[in-house]
Amino acid sequence: MHYQVDSKWLKDHLVDRNVRIIDCTYKLGEPEAGRAQYEQAHIPGAVYFDLEKDLSGAVETHGGRHPLPKQDQLKKKLEESGICNDTILIAYDSKEGAYASRFWWLLKYLGHEKVYILNGGFQAWKNAGYPVEHEIPKYDKADFVISVNKDILASYEDVKDIVLNGDQDTELIDSREQKRYLGIEEPIDRIAGHIPTAINKPWMEGLENGFFKSKTEQENRFADIAKNKPIIVYCGSGVTATPNYIALKKAGYSNVRLYAGSYSDWVSYEENPVKKENAGS
Repeated sequence: MHYQVDSKWLKDHLVDRNVRIIDCTYKLGEPEAGRAQYEQAHIPGAVYFDLEKDLSGAVETHGGRHPLPKQDQLKKKLEESGICNDTILIAYDSKEGAYASRFWWLLKYLGHEKVYILNGGFQAWKNAGYPVEHEIPKYDKADFVISVNKDILASYEDVKDIVLNGDQDTELIDSREQKRYLGIEEPIDRIAGHIPTAINKPWMEGLENGFFKSKTEQENRFADIAKNKPIIVYCGSGVTATPNYIALKKAGYSNVRLYAGSYSDWVSYEENPVKKENAGS
């Protein structure tokens, strides 16, 4: 199964009316920067999807910092972008991979199969010397039918059940960098640490210079986890865990789910235990 396309493939298919390019450029802490960058230069024909306005819902008491968007909200944006169920979608960001992966996962969740990530992102496209434009494209409205794939989403209750009952069958993977997992540093969330029972597989280790590593390299990253083991991935807010989701699928793991609320949702419940380095829960 393919998860990415390269810049040459996309250049060769720029004129294909059935291909829609999605610019997911975003900069954490600077919510307007991504849109501004898109307006300055993007791959020809690309439409812009904003992490917070389009790919996330409103923040509430629980649900995390980037809760899933309302389905009708995302459906409307897709339809206004001329996207139907047969459209081939190619998502990219600057080169981080995380924002494009969030779009990829969301479309899979809505039941859309033909969605891919531009490997290496906008940086790889520019490095190849391919064209960019600043015109904002307009497309005829399309019909997009949602068919939710619940099998790839883990709920808060699912995760709580693992923690409280010591479920050995499911592997919980924390995708954040090690110092946040260990509780040494926590720049955003209420309390430092990780969800008890979780192991740490930092998402950035699945990419190199914006390119997803090979199937073999991903298999090596997760070699300590049995291929048939159910897995739930999480991060801080359900964004950077999505590249790990893709990496696991690429490595041949079939039963993988995303805890969309992630750590920011977990710690929104004050009674929930967290684990820190050299400390109990």
